[in-house]
Amino acid sequence: MAGIYIYSDNNEIAAEIIGFAKRVGKEAVLLAFDEKTAEVMGNSGADKIYLLNGESELVESYAKAVAELLQKEEAELFAVGSTARGRELAARAAGYLDCALVSDVSALSYADGWFLAERMMYGGLVQQRESLDGLGVVTVPGGKFDPVTGNAEVISMAVQADRRVSLVETAPIVRQGADLSQADKVVCVGMGLDKEEDLETARALAEAIGAEIACTRGIAEERHWLPAELYIGISGAVIKPKLYVSLGVSGQIQHIFGIRDSQLIVGIDTNERAPIFKAADYGIVGDLYEIVPLLTDALKKQTIDRPE
Repeated sequence: MAGIYIYSDNNEIAAEIIGFAKRVGKEAVLLAFDEKTAEVMGNSGADKIYLLNGESELVESYAKAVAELLQKEEAELFAVGSTARGRELAARAAGYLDCALVSDVSALSYADGWFLAERMMYGGLVQQRESLDGLGVVTVPGGKFDPVTGNAEVISMAVQADRRVSLVETAPIVRQGADLSQADKVVCVGMGLDKEEDLETARALAEAIGAEIACTRGIAEERHWLPAELYIGISGAVIKPKLYVSLGVSGQIQHIFGIRDSQLIVGIDTNERAPIFKAADYGIVGDLYEIVPLLTDALKKQTIDRPE
């Protein structure tokens, strides 16, 4: 059957891609490799869920089986969540299919029989638009589409794993910060801060508005003031909060790539020509050491004075 075939080890991204498929009038078929995922995603709005049963726990080892399934079903598009495992499966499947692969799309649409993908290139300096002729593979980050609801038919299918792929060792990932992709509000600190102790100024503002703390790459990798999980940018976290506030962030294009989907951007910096102001909805030119404490106090007072 034609339609959009979907896989992600992140169920939220999978649900969003299903939402895209349904909104462009395509059949949405989800690929799951375990019964729990099939059960959890049963009301995700997918038309069908193929539960692929095999002897390996490594999803990427089924790339050839997935490619054969896509060809047999005459799929129009294979859309994969842009996670580490998803990218691995997408690349391998595209190789077996000998078809186009567009990675980390910033936008995806369908018009006049073509899937149209957009992605950033050269560190975010260029936006590239591509049209897919025939079956193609795309990887999609989270936060691009809205999910839908609806019950799906689950179909079990036996698949053969590639035994050349094996699991040698596992180790847990130790995360030291919040999941910024889920944050509703974010306060981001940049190289405009003088010393590590000044992070408390940013934390006070974040607490006043109920935000998570984030940073630029320099703060995380050069000064080591905050964990690497908390830096925003093209090679770091890509966020979509309702409110983003930057403190001493110049706003280079690599950073703007990570915040451009924010609903409201506020920038505070001493340099009136800082690139952050071109991206900001509201900008304050001034010393953050004067402005932020005043802003924090005003917000706290507003909270105290707010009627129950």
